Amino acid sequence: MDCKNDDEPATRERRYPSDTTDAEWAVLEPLLPPMACTLPTGGRREKHPRRNVVDAIRYVNDNGVKWRSVPVDFGIPWRTVYGFFQRWRASGALARIHAELHELVRLHDGLNPRTVAVILDSQSVKGAETVGQDTRGFDGGKLINGRKRHLIVDMRGMPLAVMVGVASPHDSVPARDLLFRLRLTHPQVTVVWADSAYGGPLIDWARSFLDLNLKTVPRRKDQDGFAVLAKRWRVERALSWVMRARRNVRDYERLISHSEAHLTWTFITLMARRLTRPPKPPRTTPHPVEPVETNANRPKPIRIRTQSRNAIRLAPTALA
Repeated sequence: MDCKNDDEPATRERRYPSDTTDAEWAVLEPLLPPMACTLPTGGRREKHPRRNVVDAIRYVNDNGVKWRSVPVDFGIPWRTVYGFFQRWRASGALARIHAELHELVRLHDGLNPRTVAVILDSQSVKGAETVGQDTRGFDGGKLINGRKRHLIVDMRGMPLAVMVGVASPHDSVPARDLLFRLRLTHPQVTVVWADSAYGGPLIDWARSFLDLNLKTVPRRKDQDGFAVLAKRWRVERALSWVMRARRNVRDYERLISHSEAHLTWTFITLMARRLTRPPKPPRTTPHPVEPVETNANRPKPIRIRTQSRNAIRLAPTALA
């Protein structure tokens, strides 16, 4: 059934950096949920082009403006843009688009669509006055009053799972919920790398209940201040990608689910752009931060005592 509206305005001119290119829209359009008028239950025809709706949502996410400040040249009332943002999040369509794009990016780079090794980390951000007291907390380590984002990425830094919560609990507490979600949505994952904050009882819990091998990457003994660490630099880079969208610099959302939706839209934009570029070739040499396995780095063999400590050693007899 053709749902095109005869009164639909012409496609607007692309003028903002956040607008979708023709190549990006060719990737995103098939992943969007079907229009209501095409379903057996029926529905009204959509009045505004979906590409303009996606561009307006990406504009809010990239520039950090209020929903009421959506530019008029999109030709869509701000309530309509916000309605699409909320419905796609609540229906699970946004999470499905994110998951399918992640598999497409890995196939685009010549990798297995399902990764088995991931990296976990968190980021604390300040909460605006619109964030209620029941959904915010104080991070004593970072001295930040707001919320904390927990992110899981694959070995190339592509996001796999996102969760937002209050900033006060220790990282190992909300990590249980995130790892449980990871096990449900990605049962093929076997190894999770994280920093030392996720060590301790969480390692045994993940192995016993989720069959996950949680490994920690400790700080260097001679480290003074910030230093790039093996494995962890990949998730740190992904967190820096998050901060490029100004809506994510500070948490303004009243609902935690809306904070997660803005992070998801940031990664959807990132992966859609990655798919429109040439494939990223695999590294032929290890990253300078990653440890190189050589014979010098292998542990020395352990000498085993074959003689019991309680054995009596006789002195050699003197030669006549």
